[in-house]
Amino acid sequence: MLTDAQCKNAKCPPDKARARFTDAAGLYLEVSPAGSKRWFWKTYADGKEGRMALWAYPAISLSDARKARDAAKHHKSEGRNPVEMRKVQKLRAIRPEGDTFKAVALEWYAKQAPQWSPSHAERSRRQLERDLFPVIGARPIADIHAMELLAALQKEEERGALETADRVLMLARQIWDYWLPTATVQQRNITEGLKGRLTPYRGKTFAAIVDPVRFGDLLRAITGYKGGVIVRTALQLAPMLYQRPGNLREMEWAELDLDAALWTIPSAKMKRTKLEKEQGEAHTVPLPTQAVDLLRSLQPVTGHGRYVFPGERSHDRPISDNSVRSALYALGFGKDQTWHGLRASARTMMVDQLNLDPLAIEANLAHAVKDANGRSYNRTQYLKQRFEQIQAWADYLDKLRKGADVIPLPQRAAR
Repeated sequence: MLTDAQCKNAKCPPDKARARFTDAAGLYLEVSPAGSKRWFWKTYADGKEGRMALWAYPAISLSDARKARDAAKHHKSEGRNPVEMRKVQKLRAIRPEGDTFKAVALEWYAKQAPQWSPSHAERSRRQLERDLFPVIGARPIADIHAMELLAALQKEEERGALETADRVLMLARQIWDYWLPTATVQQRNITEGLKGRLTPYRGKTFAAIVDPVRFGDLLRAITGYKGGVIVRTALQLAPMLYQRPGNLREMEWAELDLDAALWTIPSAKMKRTKLEKEQGEAHTVPLPTQAVDLLRSLQPVTGHGRYVFPGERSHDRPISDNSVRSALYALGFGKDQTWHGLRASARTMMVDQLNLDPLAIEANLAHAVKDANGRSYNRTQYLKQRFEQIQAWADYLDKLRKGADVIPLPQRAAR
């Protein structure tokens, strides 16, 4: 058996790759020509010799090396693989139990953010820094109790931010899901059940007029708008094309083929994940004849630049979202009808009043929808149907604007 003095004085001859100094029960000290020393324990599995590293000398003394060997022998006698257990210990050392919530959250965020749109990534980071890090950021994540997280969420409720509380809980749930598989202690996801302790949040709704007569009043007000031609044209096209406000105000002349009556919105501009923006297909919007006429009349005014609706201060930027919103308020409809709500107005009346195919409407809205057979609705394949549909909608809007008698179709029975 080895002594402390022998371990201290052990050397490897320069003509050898290594030297081994045996202790007992498979334990030995291996010395390299450079002078480094490491403890090993011989193992046998399936008739083959292996070895298990027991750290370096003198960081681990002879006495401690024997204890480590005996512990490994004990684990083996219980049917556990000491080599595999050591690998797990090393991995756990990389992820210590004392990891704070902030450390885990930032690690999770760094992996997720590249897949998100910049705006979503920025909002998520801001919510972590504002709503969670000040309360539980410095706490070891393994020690955080559900009541601590609930207290942070209820602070958001107290200031009336129900949507924020709902979103922060969603972030916390994903962070705990990320941490749990590598946690060194048996735990559950503490976010489970917390949603039931919060005030229900049913999502944001946008004010939208769905009564045909009242919508006709809005259309006549838009036609008589006394502001600039750029905002007036945007106002006229918004209910007709029912696309997202950001897409409409950022419409570019290069995206339009007026001869083919098509507006092709690049995937990068759509409301999608970063990966979907990069790899997804463009969104094609058919243009009714009324929309083509409006765009042709605007072309001499803004057709020399990039944007169809350039801003007043800089033609290198489109009009702001507030331009149309302010116009709706100026017309007396700001509280009853939002710009985004025009999508809901179109969706509702196209089904209820014109009995048009909801799937084609959803496709034109750029919503991900499923057909009756469970397949994604093919927006290109149904382009002809969507042309017919949006033309029927534009013609219907003309009737409403002229004040024609509107006789609602019988409502279909709920299925």
